[in-house]
Amino acid sequence: MAIHETKSAAAGAKQFPGWDSRRYNYFEPKGRKATHYEDVTVDVQPDPERYLLQGWIISFADGTPGYSKDWTRLESSDWHKFRSVDQEWERTHYQRQSAIVETIKNVVENARRAGAPARFDKMWVKILQDHLGAWKHAEYGLGKATMRAQRMGYTQMINNAILTNASYKLRFAQDLTLYLSEIGQDMPGFDADAGKRHWLEDPIWQETRKAVEAIGGASDYLEQYFAVNVVFEPLVGELFRSGFVMQAAAAQNDFATPAVVSAAEADFERNLANTVELFQLLAADPAYGEHNRGVLEGWLERHGALALAAARQLQPIFSQPRVKVAAFTDAVAQATNRLEAIASAIGIRLALGDEPAAEPVAAE
Repeated sequence: MAIHETKSAAAGAKQFPGWDSRRYNYFEPKGRKATHYEDVTVDVQPDPERYLLQGWIISFADGTPGYSKDWTRLESSDWHKFRSVDQEWERTHYQRQSAIVETIKNVVENARRAGAPARFDKMWVKILQDHLGAWKHAEYGLGKATMRAQRMGYTQMINNAILTNASYKLRFAQDLTLYLSEIGQDMPGFDADAGKRHWLEDPIWQETRKAVEAIGGASDYLEQYFAVNVVFEPLVGELFRSGFVMQAAAAQNDFATPAVVSAAEADFERNLANTVELFQLLAADPAYGEHNRGVLEGWLERHGALALAAARQLQPIFSQPRVKVAAFTDAVAQATNRLEAIASAIGIRLALGDEPAAEPVAAE
């Protein structure tokens, strides 16, 4: 069926994909049939290039439209082509978030009921207090950055993916805050405010702060999304969460903390799948692919250097547990391999350099 161009704004004047269908599919689905996610997401946010004949309905005082392609350096032949891999929309997002919160609540209650926190190794308790307490601020910072980025998303599909990303980050920061305050009640002398002091003052965390603040300060919303999931998360986030906390906890008689932290690892897998899908499309764009790959590789170089410095500055934490399980060199190697795989999946080149590892800094 040919699609006819029309300048009329009259109802029924435009012929579009599915215009004569009783199901009223006015967009091209990604698969054979539109999914429920597509039905409630595609074209919810209007676009003058798609059905909005009178231009943007709302603009800022300086004339900038409500949504602008100029808010990112990347370009696309069709911004509406992206579909999130997890196909998450409002209802499914709330359901998943609710299930995670309930699961963590049960884990913490059962651990406290069994007296588990009192059996944690004493050195491990200090690590949770100082460093897991500091990490919640990194999660919160990334959540704030992606919350800002989602508002700038040019289509509802991009907006949704970044918004759920932000929601997961902010929830996990809250998970850690509540978890540490709960188990702290069972550990005499536990200082719930120590994490903030370490985040602000401990040399171990200052490169991580720098990397997070660089992401938050970026003006390009897709740079923020890219830097969080493609760069920071594999090099620093997974390094600390799964490369250290989840590896070392059991040897310190702690079986509760990995259950809490694992929720963030599952969140990241979903966020990463959506991120790779979007940037893979942009890197392979038939008209703008070469330009986009150059921009992405520039972002990778800039934020990669910051994240790698942050990762190396975390080295002293790996030597702090009384029973040492996780090896820092192995964790960094795994993190860089992970980043290489992500860059390859997107279709961009990785060049982080081979500068020597930073000297360990004294732990406070």
